[in-house]
This record gives sequence, structure tokens and C-alpha cells, in this order.
Amino acid sequence: MSPDPRTNTVDGVLRRSAAKYPDRTALTFDGRDWSYRRLDDAVTRAAGHLLSLGLEAGDRVAAYGTNSDAYAIGFLACARAGLVHVPVNYALTGDELRYLVSQSGARAVLVDPALAGTLDSVLPDLTVEHVLPLRDAGGSLLDVAGNGPIPDLQTAPGSTDLAQLLYTSGTTSKPKGAMMTHGALVHEYVSSVIALDLAADDNPLICMPLYHSAGMHVFLLPYLSVGATVNLMAAPDIPEILRRIEADRIGSLFLAPTVWVPLAAHPDLDARDLSSLRKAQYGASIMPVTVLNRLREKYPDLGFYNCFGQSEIGPLATVLQPDEHRDRPSSCGRAVFFVETRVVDAEGNDVPDGEAGEVLYRSPQLCQGYWENPEATADAFRDGWFHSGDLVTRDAEGFITVVDRIKDVINTGGILVASREVEDAIYTHPAVAEVAVVGTPDEKWIEAVTAVVVLREDHDGVTAESLIAHVKERIAPFKVPKQVRFVESLPRNQSGKLLKRELRAVPPA
Repeated sequence: MSPDPRTNTVDGVLRRSAAKYPDRTALTFDGRDWSYRRLDDAVTRAAGHLLSLGLEAGDRVAAYGTNSDAYAIGFLACARAGLVHVPVNYALTGDELRYLVSQSGARAVLVDPALAGTLDSVLPDLTVEHVLPLRDAGGSLLDVAGNGPIPDLQTAPGSTDLAQLLYTSGTTSKPKGAMMTHGALVHEYVSSVIALDLAADDNPLICMPLYHSAGMHVFLLPYLSVGATVNLMAAPDIPEILRRIEADRIGSLFLAPTVWVPLAAHPDLDARDLSSLRKAQYGASIMPVTVLNRLREKYPDLGFYNCFGQSEIGPLATVLQPDEHRDRPSSCGRAVFFVETRVVDAEGNDVPDGEAGEVLYRSPQLCQGYWENPEATADAFRDGWFHSGDLVTRDAEGFITVVDRIKDVINTGGILVASREVEDAIYTHPAVAEVAVVGTPDEKWIEAVTAVVVLREDHDGVTAESLIAHVKERIAPFKVPKQVRFVESLPRNQSGKLLKRELRAVPPA
């Protein structure tokens, strides 16, 4: 079936690049290289196979696996077949896994064989009709995609059709499925290419999870759109990342701050030649300014990009470019090409420059709403704008600085305290590896400012009292933590976002 010549689809990004750069390497993974022509043919074969199972346009297909060429092919095949891809965090098990597959109404699941047992444990409670191995098994999607005739597909998805249910991270409530259309995602790819200066010769390394919107929609697909060779890794293993940068002359690297922070202190860092690396992107959570400045001083020729947004906008909303870091290291930059912003108070009035308020978005990148959740959709889309839930300030030039998630602001004694400001003060202590600040219930203060701290391995003897004394020298007294808890690690999801709800649930030490 011939598509409408005016349509713009996710799989069309690959189709265009395959026409322009058929013999150029598009993707590498685990010793396998895919040219643009081979990758495009593989996507068509995989799409035909999915449709041969009886799946129809609009059906949901969940994907439960780690990064691989098969995972990428599965996503693009769903797009080409008119199916709705549902990426599932590969760390989810039990009730969390059951909820996403059930809530999405997935008819099929693409699964890594290594995760098949975990999936099997919840299948009796689901209405899934087909379970297909992504790779490493006979009859896998990768096997089907790699060989055989190219089918003539009888589907033609359009720009307004759904391409993906992109579930929110669920850091404060149950995940919601943001309904992303083909057109919304392609608009977001254009914004990413422009704001991040993506180029065909960047030789990027992608190791953050593809089930997360940043890895897939800010880097993998935008890089394929410009004809780059994407080097894909299964997971963000720091020694292997550093080895690959040196061995493969990697030029572009995106990592969540939860990977940049330990990488900045890793013993292999000084032993590797990183001279090929020209672009370094970070996002998905807040980067400690002290760590960022340390990296920028160590690698003055490396351009850092701060990427900010959320699942519902595809996810890129603002970018702080390398030359803007000098004067505004804590800012997340200005709105990207297809995004408009406002900053408003609780009554919906625009706030003056420099005053905190909620950032609102208007953009063709935005989702259509939340899957089978009209109440949440109506709450988020009000007065012609999307309400993000992020508390920010904006200056006269349009640069945005994140203050906090609105739900993470701490009400202590009737005064509002941004957790990020307290965290930045604590990060200046040389013994601190990671910190999260939350409000915990307190009879006197309503909420007590509480710091949950991970210490560096080479520091001992640090006490709560000494850390509090350090912070008192740097911020106002009412912002200083009332208590400090020391832990081995902080709870995070696979995309690196802190699960502050879990920290609030821990009783005082």
C-alpha cells in the first residue's frame, strides 16, 4: 500500500536515510554492522512478520529488553506496521511489569530471552496473545528481519497515528502512557538535530536505555535522520564506555548525570585517550554543578549540552549549548525549535523574570494525552497549554533554570525550600558522592528538610553533624537539613531519575 506522499512517520526517517546513504553503516552492536539499506530492509521484514501474526494497525506491542539492534528494529518495525510500540523498563518485575503491559492493552510482547522467565511469571494475569523473542533464540525477530524476501506491506500509517505509548517514569505516582504520534516524534527529532548540533560525522555512542525517550528519541532516531553511524551498547558500563571512546574514536556521548558523576571520578578516566570526544550531552535528571564544572575544567575542548524536558514532549524541550555554560552552568537552556514556553504562578498568571513558577509548553511535539486516562489528560492540558509540573525560573533572554518538581518542593515551617538548592550545597563537600534531599513529615516543621547521602569510598569519619555544619556556611538556616541519613545507594529507575517517593517512605533513622 502506498502511503500518503504528505505523511511524516518515524520509520520514514530511516527510509529517507536509506535512500540517501544506502551503503553507509547505520548501526553497530555486539560485532554486527547494519548498513542503512540492510537496516531498512530488516525493518520491513520485521513489520511484515508482526502483521502476519494477525496484529492490526493500532494494536499495542510491548518491548521488554535491553539495548540491542533487535530492540531498535522492533521499534521501527512497529512504526512501519502501524502498530503502537510500548517500551517497558527492563528492570521492572511483578506488579510494575504487570501494570504496564495490562494498562497498555498490549496484544504482543517482544522480549529478550534473558527476561522471558520474568515475563512468564506475570503472563497468566494478562491477555497477551503473542510473545516473541527479540534475539538470541530461534525464530527471533532479529532472525526474521535479517533474511528473506522483502514483503509488500498493506499498511500505511500517517502522521497523526500513534507510534508509541511513552510511559512516564512514575517517580511520584503510577506511570501514565503519553500517546505520541508519528508527527509529534518527527517534530522532536528536528528540534534535537538543531539544538544539539547533531552531524553525520559525530560517531555517537549510545548506551543509555532505548526504552527511555532520551536514548531513542533525542539520539538514536535523530542521528539516523542525519546519516550518522550509531554505536550501540547494551548498558552504560563505565570502563567499557571509556574503552570504546578510545578504541572507536567516539565523538558524541550522552549520559544521565547518574553515570557522569561516577565517570568523573573513575580511575580509568585518566588512563584513556578521550581526544576524539567533541560533544557530551547530559539530561534525564539534574547534573550537580560542581561535577559539571570539574569535567569542563578537565576537558576544556569538550562541548557540553544540557538536555531538559519530559516524556510528554518527546522528550526534549530546552537545551543549554556549550557556549552558554560559561555564564549559566545551572541553567537548562532555552526552548528548542518547535517548543514555546510560559512560566506561570498557581493562578495561571505569567510571573516576572527571575521569579519561580510552573513552566508550560505549547508544541507539535506534545503527546495527544494519556492512554485511557482522560482525567489526567484534562488536568495537564489546560487553557491551551501543557502543564509540566516543573518549577522553574526564566530570565529576560529566555534561559530556564529548574528549581524543582512542584511535588518535590519542601514546605518547612510554612516556607518553601527547593531540594535542588540544598543538594547543590551538600555536593560541595568533598566526601559526598551522591545526595537527595526530601521533605519528611515533622510535627513542628510540617516537613523537615532531610538529606539522604552516599559517601565516597575514600572518605570516612564524616558525620551528620559535620555535614550539617558544612552546609550552614553556604545556605540560609531554614534550608539546612534537620537530619542526614547515610545510605549505600539511592533508589533510581533505569533512566537515572531519583525515586524520591521511596526516600520519603523510609522512617527516620
